Amino acid sequence: MKQRRSPERGPATVDFGAEPVTPGEKTARVAGVFHTVADRYDAMNDIMSVGLHRALKRIAVDSLALRAGQCVLDLAGGTGDMARLISPIAGRAGRVVLCDINASMLAIGQDRMLDAGLANVVPAQADAELLPFAPATFDRVVIAFGLRNLTDKERALREMYRVLQPAGRVLVLEFSTPRSAWLRSTYRAFQGLWPMAGRLVVGDPAPYRYLVESIEMHPNQAALSLMMRDAGFKDVRVDDLIGGIAAMHTGTKPDHAVQQGGTAS
Repeated sequence: MKQRRSPERGPATVDFGAEPVTPGEKTARVAGVFHTVADRYDAMNDIMSVGLHRALKRIAVDSLALRAGQCVLDLAGGTGDMARLISPIAGRAGRVVLCDINASMLAIGQDRMLDAGLANVVPAQADAELLPFAPATFDRVVIAFGLRNLTDKERALREMYRVLQPAGRVLVLEFSTPRSAWLRSTYRAFQGLWPMAGRLVVGDPAPYRYLVESIEMHPNQAALSLMMRDAGFKDVRVDDLIGGIAAMHTGTKPDHAVQQGGTAS
């Protein structure tokens, strides 16, 4: 994401889709997008990905090398797709924190966890850029198709690093940049249909116009890998999925990392 920074005050403007806005305005407008689509979010995900987002999330969970009894933070977890996959692996001795800043999305996710009887999933409404958790709380941190919606991605990555235990693993699953020119052009043509689908499914094309633009503005594979290294992660790896339409970034926190108290400033 392109940002114009003030030396002392951080980003002066950030991108809301293709539109430059203040950080506070982006946070509010992204919240509005997800309040609008919350009750039909999963249906639209199926339309936009032709159902493939479910398979991509299963691939991501399989790559976590998660063990029973471990503690996992599911950031921007929304309606709980990832938490539902992780919960049986963590088991009764483990814990999954389903975290989202948006109350509407989190309420749907919480209801689904209760309906499924997943007692080890705990909801938490929190900002990914200022997490209310102590350092070294989690064995794994995952964020699936949520990083591009954050106002300050670098700060969020630093927070993920802070709350991970040493030797813990982070996983970022996100839309990315297709490698081939043909696939890029074909995918963009397909994305052009999303606002029309949004009008039909939720009665408003604007949220899905934003989603298309947010994918276009999101850092590509190399840029996001560099951002993760800058946040402190080691052994950063990227795996393209569907030719780079999506990408799975993983990294580890060094097992000798020095812990710092408090939340990010």
